[in-house]
Amino acid sequence: MIERFVRPMWAFVFRDWHLTRRYFSWVVVFVFYAIVNSATIALIGKAQGDFRLTLTLLLGVLLWSFLSAMYNEIANSISYERWEGTLEYTFMAPVSRLIHLSGVSLFAVIYSVLRTVVILIGLVLFIQVSVSGANLFGVLVVLLVASLAFMGLGLMAAILPVMSPENGAQATNIFQGVLLLVSGIYYPVEVLPSWVQPLAYLSPATYALEASRKLMGINNPDSAPGHLIGAPLSAVLPELGILLLMGVILIPAGLWVFHQAERWAKRTGKLKRTG
Repeated sequence: MIERFVRPMWAFVFRDWHLTRRYFSWVVVFVFYAIVNSATIALIGKAQGDFRLTLTLLLGVLLWSFLSAMYNEIANSISYERWEGTLEYTFMAPVSRLIHLSGVSLFAVIYSVLRTVVILIGLVLFIQVSVSGANLFGVLVVLLVASLAFMGLGLMAAILPVMSPENGAQATNIFQGVLLLVSGIYYPVEVLPSWVQPLAYLSPATYALEASRKLMGINNPDSAPGHLIGAPLSAVLPELGILLLMGVILIPAGLWVFHQAERWAKRTGKLKRTG
């Protein structure tokens, strides 16, 4: 039973890997742009001579780089298949949609981790910040738990290219932009307009950032440059609980929404390449 699930799932992982390798030059371009863009944002704190601001911006760019890359890979998986002309074949294959989307999601996590590591290495060339005393293991746990919620969001966004072959991919970027705005990636949620702030607490990135900042010791008044005092993992259990609950709700909801969109697309003939 396990082999019947794992082997086809890994087949989708390797399929996406070979597809990424085929367009590796584009991957290099986008990762280079991400490094430069991240450094530009982080250097704002460096220019101000503010250690906490620099660390806040660094944490924001790295966390968002990881979560948004994973979201993009899942949300745009349908668009990639349209470009390759394989969408109809995938949807007609004798493989459950759960296996298909699990493979896509697993590759998205692996790709996002590797991409974030490369960006981190690139940032070190521009900015040197000591994180001694930060609870880095706790931050890793938060990212893994937050990944579940973003998988669900990615699955929901993946229906947009199914429903609209021409504009669906662009619509996923709008959804991503809204998450970036309301989640307080580079600033506290409190600076948002009062009518926007309630939306922040619907985004898993908000809780992931709050927890990560505590674990890094950014908001700890006793922390100093080169001597951070990160909180223990037990201090962010409320945020972890919310993120886990979001994942438990959003992943099944994403699978259900995707299934409904697939049925509609097959019934209306939207699986063909040009709509």
